[in-house]
Amino acid sequence: MLNLFGGKDKAGGGAATNERVSRHSSGWGQLLDRMRGEESLRVLDIGPTSSTNINFVTGLGHSIYLANLVEDAAKREWIVAQEDGSGRFDVERFLAAHLSFSGRGFDLVLFWDTADYLPEELLVPVLTRIHEVMAPGGQMLALFHQAAARSRPGEKEDFCRYHLTDTNKVDVQRVGEYPPLNSYTNRQIERLLESFKGFHFFLGKDNVREVVVTR
Repeated sequence: MLNLFGGKDKAGGGAATNERVSRHSSGWGQLLDRMRGEESLRVLDIGPTSSTNINFVTGLGHSIYLANLVEDAAKREWIVAQEDGSGRFDVERFLAAHLSFSGRGFDLVLFWDTADYLPEELLVPVLTRIHEVMAPGGQMLALFHQAAARSRPGEKEDFCRYHLTDTNKVDVQRVGEYPPLNSYTNRQIERLLESFKGFHFFLGKDNVREVVVTR
């Protein structure tokens, strides 16, 4: 998302961490229409905690649950040493710690660009768990950065929090830096989300693809 903030200057500056930049989101606009038209929806917001999102969703009469997956998945505590000296991501322990909802089900999931930053061995299990806890007819919004807009492989990029608004725009706020671990074509996205149905793709001017899928 560097282009939203104008990139970083050579002195190491760039936009302030707390600066918010507005971007159009057709996917969010579609989910917003549903939130306005239905009552008591259950929303799962994947990303750094946003008091804006909590207040917005509850103000519409819905409930919200938050899970900050990218920042937690980057911690070394989830890597289990193997006899050959390699490391294995402890997927089951991570899922138990972050995606156990005690019987809660969700009507809307805001997955944002999480797929770009999760380790490959974790991503499919996370999406499988989310699919399991979504109600039939539930919808998920996911964002994917285009490879052509990426930095060099392994180079860190801005990781952002997405704040909801009452329009078809979201406010994007830099909260840290992480290397993108994945990049997908539209066909690969469809395979990644093959357990869902009703694909609606949108391409933003910032080279971010959005997709809304249905459970």
